[in-house]
Amino acid sequence: MAFLYRGSLGDPGGRLRELLRWRDVIVAPGVYGPVFALLAERMGFEALYLSGAALTGFLAMPDIGLITLSELATMTRYITRVVGIPLIVDADTGFGEAINVARTVRELEDAGAAAVQIEDQVMPKKCGHLPGKSVIPAVEMMKKIRAAVDARRRDTLIIARTDARDVEGLEGAIERAQLYVEAGADIIFPEALRSLEEFREFARRVKAPLLANMTEFGRTPYMTVEEFKEAGYKIVIFPATLLRISLGAARQALEVLKREGTQRSLLDMMMTRDEFYELIGYREYEERDSRVSAYVDELYKTIGFKNKRG
Repeated sequence: MAFLYRGSLGDPGGRLRELLRWRDVIVAPGVYGPVFALLAERMGFEALYLSGAALTGFLAMPDIGLITLSELATMTRYITRVVGIPLIVDADTGFGEAINVARTVRELEDAGAAAVQIEDQVMPKKCGHLPGKSVIPAVEMMKKIRAAVDARRRDTLIIARTDARDVEGLEGAIERAQLYVEAGADIIFPEALRSLEEFREFARRVKAPLLANMTEFGRTPYMTVEEFKEAGYKIVIFPATLLRISLGAARQALEVLKREGTQRSLLDMMMTRDEFYELIGYREYEERDSRVSAYVDELYKTIGFKNKRG
């Protein structure tokens, strides 16, 4: 159904909690725009992830906290209005201190987020898999988590990400995660762990639903969803896969156009016009417009007015 004519997900946080309760593991692909969200839903995924890195990349900026809350809330709203599955939203460091985090949660909650993720890096932040990161004191992050929990008006989940593995070691990351659970975080996200053994040890000692990041070209080795599930993780995100594959395909297409002067050799790679129209519900827009026109034409005739259209 075309998104314009269907209702939005009424309780996104509650739906995500249900998935956490009933699914062994939830796979949430990263989407950086509504059409990709719609496609992922159509392909059978039950949750989505809006990555700060992917959104800033889409805007041709580095992942150092340059996007604004209004930009993030706008994209959140664009995505949540077209799909009926929960969206996890990466809010980086929360756009400020604890009081700023409270507003961030309210804005993203109003935009339809099922869960809001905040991290414990110092601003300006870095991509979680790059060297040179710094983290704020654990007590300051606990204040942000508490502010986030207190600010929510619906069943929005709060995800606490710790980047401490590269700064304080695995032990420091585990200790922080335990504190973040006590502060009220619903889900814990350990960033940039180095091995399956580290993921297992983290899960063994942190008693909360856990999220794993399976990004490309980072510090975490490539692992399968099944491996993460067996290690004790409830959510696995692939935050920038679609962005990177889209850019790779676009570069290839541009090379072909420049070299060959035609797109003919690219046609097999493309979603066809009919497939795209089916995805977005194009025909339904036409049908509904026709029904409106037919109704009004008949109404004019019934009440004795001459149709002046044309």
